[in-house]
Amino acid sequence: MSDHPPGGPTAGPSELKLRVLSALVLAAAVLVTTLVGGWPFRLVWALAAGLVAYEWLAMVSRRNAVPAGIGVALAGLALGLAPVSATALAGVSAFAAFIGAVLMARLKQRCWLEIGGIVYALAFAVIPPSLRAWPELGLALIIWTFAVAWLTDIAAYFAGRALGGPKLMPSISPKKTWSGALGGAAAGTLGGYAVWALTPGAANIVGPLVVVAASFFASVVSQAGDLFESAMKRRFGAKDSSQLIPGHGGFFDRLDGYWAVLVFVGAALFLARLEF
Repeated sequence: MSDHPPGGPTAGPSELKLRVLSALVLAAAVLVTTLVGGWPFRLVWALAAGLVAYEWLAMVSRRNAVPAGIGVALAGLALGLAPVSATALAGVSAFAAFIGAVLMARLKQRCWLEIGGIVYALAFAVIPPSLRAWPELGLALIIWTFAVAWLTDIAAYFAGRALGGPKLMPSISPKKTWSGALGGAAAGTLGGYAVWALTPGAANIVGPLVVVAASFFASVVSQAGDLFESAMKRRFGAKDSSQLIPGHGGFFDRLDGYWAVLVFVGAALFLARLEF
């Protein structure tokens, strides 16, 4: 996500209203489909995956962006019909997405950059619906991922502004500070634990110490995902991944930290052999 809210710290009232309105519309769409689950939820995340793929290809190669976006969205929907368990689907997607991120970061050939971004984006189409499919705790698990990622991002921004101090990684993201990172980790951990503690029956499946540890680690990887996206934009000279979200930049900008949380959870559930 951006080092500061899109539009900059001096954005006027009209820009602020635009940012708030677009954020509310997106949040409402995501939360409503999260509650409904099923194919509406899968469709929203397939669309998000397609848009991230489109933005990535538009940024790195300026070719095939529209076909790639459509292809990723359709592939995400098709994978929902695959005759495998949701755990296996989420786990394979998580590991593939991590490899895709490595390709994006390490390689220079255009075709490998495109492939890496496509695999990265597919995680959005596959992992959230797989997690939501958990019969007893799917809804709680998705809300947990939202809470950790969103609270981490919000608290990191305000803690960094209020406390300042040493920069976290100035060569990648000049405005991020260690105080912001620690504040974000604390908020993400507390938020994740609160969601799980308030979910009936959740503690019987995953104990509180595991939840606290998982929430903390998810918060940390969320910030790592944010830094990764900042590094990619810096590498290709882009301020925002696109202007698809009024006042907020692009979907790649908004979902960078959440991608890392999804990859962590998908891989963790797969390795823990929690079948659902």
